[in-house]
Amino acid sequence: MAIPWSALLLGVIEGITEFLPISSTGHLLVAEQWLGARSDLFNIAIQSGAILAVTFVYRDRLGGLVRGIRQPENRVYAGQLALAFIVTAAFGFGAMHLGFKLPTGVQPVAWALVLGGIWMLLAEAIATRLPRSDRITWPVALAVGIAQVAAGIFPGLSRSATTIFAAMLIGSRDRSVATEFSFLAGIPTMYAATAYELCHALCRAGGTRPDWYSLSAAFVASAISALLAVKWLLGYIKNHRFTMFAWYRIVLGVILGMAIVLGWAQ
Repeated sequence: MAIPWSALLLGVIEGITEFLPISSTGHLLVAEQWLGARSDLFNIAIQSGAILAVTFVYRDRLGGLVRGIRQPENRVYAGQLALAFIVTAAFGFGAMHLGFKLPTGVQPVAWALVLGGIWMLLAEAIATRLPRSDRITWPVALAVGIAQVAAGIFPGLSRSATTIFAAMLIGSRDRSVATEFSFLAGIPTMYAATAYELCHALCRAGGTRPDWYSLSAAFVASAISALLAVKWLLGYIKNHRFTMFAWYRIVLGVILGMAIVLGWAQ
């Protein structure tokens, strides 16, 4: 059986970009311009791999929250995660009810990458001037929930970038603390979204038989690459800012804009 190289590549792209602040949706939309669009079930499979990886990375933190739920600080933190999820679910359901659909072209991704990169540079500069804090507040949880919705509506913004900087600007100035809350808040959100999309994908598939070999290969590729990417990022941000990612977004957005002008992408 031939190795599904394009499926593996898309799985790796999803795994690397899902939790780095550079937009997985944007990168996948661009990659599919040359590798071909995939089914909703395929996109769900690679997203599931990334979710499983970050859940594994934070297994001790999640287990500690559950086992220590009687402790006031754990109850508050769990409540804040729940608030972020509820806000995201409520506004996300409203967007779906209104018939909103993600654009599939490269142009909005290019704009979002550039503008998001500029915003990251400005937000980083502002956040570094604020007093450091290792606490997550209720306003931070609310802001993270809203930020997740914004990232879901505009491909290229990046869920991780939007939520991390929302947390840093509103209350938690510590990059590591903001990143942890962003990732933990994303776990139930992404599981819920994946389950919802899976139900719809299976209903639309009808009698079509999925390519389970490609799906499995892409799932594994996404899980492994996401695990490595998250572990690397958590170590990197202890002593570095997000500036590198901001400039990467700007450069990539400009390149995509040039590709559109030259007719190499749509």
